Amino acid sequence: MTAIVEVLGELLVIFLAAKVGGELFLRLRQPAVIGEILAGIFIGPFALGLIGVPGQELLDFFHDDQAAAREGLSLVLESIAELGVIVLLFFVGLETRLADLLRVGIRSLLVAVLGVVGPFVGGTALMLALGYPSMESIFVGTVLVATSVGITARVLRDVGALDSREARIILGAAVFDDILGLLMLTIVSGIAVEGKLQVGHVLWITALALGFTAVVGGLGALAIRRFFPLIVDRLQIEHAPLVVALALMLTLASVASAIGLAPIVGAFLAGMALAEVAERYHLHEQALPIYAFLVPFFFVVTGARVDPRLFLQTETLWLALAVTGVAVFTKAAGAALGTIGFAPRSMAIVGFGMVPRGEVGLIIASIGLSLGVVERPLFSVAVVMSMLTTLFTPPILVWLLRPLIAQRQREFAGRVPAGE
Repeated sequence: MTAIVEVLGELLVIFLAAKVGGELFLRLRQPAVIGEILAGIFIGPFALGLIGVPGQELLDFFHDDQAAAREGLSLVLESIAELGVIVLLFFVGLETRLADLLRVGIRSLLVAVLGVVGPFVGGTALMLALGYPSMESIFVGTVLVATSVGITARVLRDVGALDSREARIILGAAVFDDILGLLMLTIVSGIAVEGKLQVGHVLWITALALGFTAVVGGLGALAIRRFFPLIVDRLQIEHAPLVVALALMLTLASVASAIGLAPIVGAFLAGMALAEVAERYHLHEQALPIYAFLVPFFFVVTGARVDPRLFLQTETLWLALAVTGVAVFTKAAGAALGTIGFAPRSMAIVGFGMVPRGEVGLIIASIGLSLGVVERPLFSVAVVMSMLTTLFTPPILVWLLRPLIAQRQREFAGRVPAGE
């Protein structure tokens, strides 16, 4: 039991650090997510070591095998963090109707394609120019393709901009981006392992990913409108609508993961389908306490993966800054070009909204390390790039969104009768 108590203690530290960091940054008029990520860096195993470092109880449980104890603790924390980001994207989906995404469908696809091609070409060209082998260069380019929409979605929700046209384009592009990124990772990994391109495997993954997204995204809303009331109105368990909604969220997240997509894509599609009945069954209000509890774990654990010592290694730091510069410019410029014809500020919002690499970049970099395609120094570069794009994007987005926030506040003030 003492090992379980130690794990619960780490969860308590994470939760309290998230709330303290979030409160501090809200008082500074910044998104809570920045405080949560920075809190993770400070309490993580590479800094204060308050989380992620097995204590004696866990070591005893794993028979003094420190590697196993660390891996077991990491699995617990990362599982809860993954559940947090699944809930986040599910909640975002609840506030996104299919009809809204369809109105920006072509724009979202264009943003995704240009936001994938630019970073891949730019990252690969940079590494080749610096003299790195072609396979390593291509894999770094693949890491730069990734987009972690969880960070952007949290900022958009915190400032009340989820229903904006820019937000809908970003969310739609994130789904396409994940599919395109999956295909590129499949291609590159296949070449690295087999020494050649497995065309059949790539086509199969393509069909699965597109089929899943099309079926759930296209037919999900119709099925929910027809069958959700028939199911929940017959159930006698407490909070039946929420129970069924969460079951659907976990089911689609698991299916998405099984076919190679990020689980958050399935969670987002589940929420989007349920958006058709969310208001009728008060799903937002029922899910909000779960959101408030679980979502911060994702951002703190993401911050805890950062090793600040990486910034002290001059060679690694300069390469990381160069890769980060290419990652930011190519992704922001490519995504912004997909919205050409919009106002410059709207183009910038979409561009920077697609910049964070977060956990998606880390996952792809980890795959490259495990396959032996990239060495530890390049893996560290990918980690620094993922974290930098995650850390500085929220304040830039908030600054870009200020006019929209001010307009919403004026509209709200105009609807509230004087004296209330």
